[in-house]
Formats: sequence, C-alpha cells, structure tokens
Amino acid sequence: QVQVVESGGGLVQAGGSLRLSCAASGRTNSLYAMGWFRQAPGKEREFGAAISRGDGSTVYADSVKGRFTISRDNVKNTVYLQMNSLKPEDTAVYYCAASRRYELGSRSYEYDVWGQGTQVTVSS
Repeated sequence: QVQVVESGGGLVQAGGSLRLSCAASGRTNSLYAMGWFRQAPGKEREFGAAISRGDGSTVYADSVKGRFTISRDNVKNTVYLQMNSLKPEDTAVYYCAASRRYELGSRSYEYDVWGQGTQVTVSS
C-alpha cells in the first residue's frame, strides 16, 4: 500500500510564500503521478498542480499558474509545492494525492491515495 503525508502549511501574509511537502511511503514504484488539490470552506475540492514521477511533466490550474511550482525528488519520494505571491483566496486545506493511472490527471477521481491535508491560511 501507499501512504502520503503532507507538511508545511501555516499562516502567511498576502504576497508571501510557503512550501508544502508530500512524502510518499510504501509501494511508491506503483505510482505514476502526484498532485496537489485544495478545498476552501464551503467550496468543492479543486485541482492545483500535478507532476509525473517519470519525466517530470507538470500541469497547473489556471488559478495557480505562474505563482505555484510543483517539483519532485524521487530519491526521497517527496513532492513539493512552492507557493509564491499568495493571496487570501488561496486559503484552503491542501491535499496531496497519488495516482497509479498512466496520465497526468486533474480530476479527483483520477487519484487513488490521499493525505490528510494541511491548512494554508493567507491573511490580507
């Protein structure tokens, strides 16, 4: 089995930066992609970014493109989300997810394993 655990959330002022980490353990060789989603209070979970563990291909939601950067370290089985120029509307619980599908998905159902989430709060 695979488990993923997020870390790095916290409180930051608008315009600031945070880096989230997601550590995967278990049968990580079965994974094709890792992604970040977020869910704000009263809203549906939305896609943020994803990266393939193989060639490092990435995909971003329009809402974070140019501000967030996803990266991976396959030796450490860890994926990072560098978040810059944060806005109050980025406030949400951020979830890491892992996928065994051979595609870089942006839909929740395309991911098989989910972490517990880490809170990110951006103050104005």
